[in-house]
Amino acid sequence: MRFVKQLVAVAAVAFAGGQAIVAVQGNDWLTLPLGVLTSVLAILVYIWVVRRTERRVVTELARARAVSQTGLGTVLGVGMFVAVLVNIALFAEYHINGFGSATGAMGLVGFMAAAAVTEEVLFRGVLFRIIEERAGTWIALLLTGVAFGMMHLTNPDASLWGATAITIEAGFMLAAAYAATRNLWLPIGLHFGWNIAAGGIFSSVVSGNEQSKGLLETAMSGPALLTGGNFGPEASVFAVTAGVLTTAGFMWMAHRRGTIVPRRRRAAAAPATVTVTA
Repeated sequence: MRFVKQLVAVAAVAFAGGQAIVAVQGNDWLTLPLGVLTSVLAILVYIWVVRRTERRVVTELARARAVSQTGLGTVLGVGMFVAVLVNIALFAEYHINGFGSATGAMGLVGFMAAAAVTEEVLFRGVLFRIIEERAGTWIALLLTGVAFGMMHLTNPDASLWGATAITIEAGFMLAAAYAATRNLWLPIGLHFGWNIAAGGIFSSVVSGNEQSKGLLETAMSGPALLTGGNFGPEASVFAVTAGVLTTAGFMWMAHRRGTIVPRRRRAAAAPATVTVTA
């Protein structure tokens, strides 16, 4: 029952916030505050419903880590996307043609913040965390990663390969980030940093949606395997490689910290303890 209550509460905020942002589409001055408001409400509702249904302190959203972990995740997300673009420029064609739209970038900050927070709270905070309690870290990572990737099949220029790429490079990576740190701030920052670099800075197609209007006017061409084609750079082999390497790094960290939860049948003989050192 707690699973349903948490899922419904967070999904309601995500839906309401998404509808509000769609209603003011094209007005960047309203998209920014609505996106920020949706993000704050999603966090507050998650904390409230978890406290109410689990009777515990919500350590995964502890305020003491909010700035440092979100900031670290954002820098890492931006850095990963820049690395992908560098490889596209080296092996295909990528050009920065000039400046784009500052107000467009501002609106995308709100839009991407709302997407990052609501999706991380929903997929990693509710789905991954509760599935992990019953099935262990690896199965939870697989199931929620696939669900996260397949969700992107509804986007306008979606493809099965694009959704698979999102599953590998984002669904698995973001779950691994949570497994390693046991806080949601880092995956929120990672998600936001990647998206804001893609859309808000470099004006790329994000996850099969339309071309974004960010700070820079850019263009790329070349084989879809390298550039991602209509789905955007997230379907590039470079993005998938970056995601796999980062996922491996986080899971290695989780192993070293003892934060990987075994399947319940194994835990019956020797209960698992999760120790967080970060």
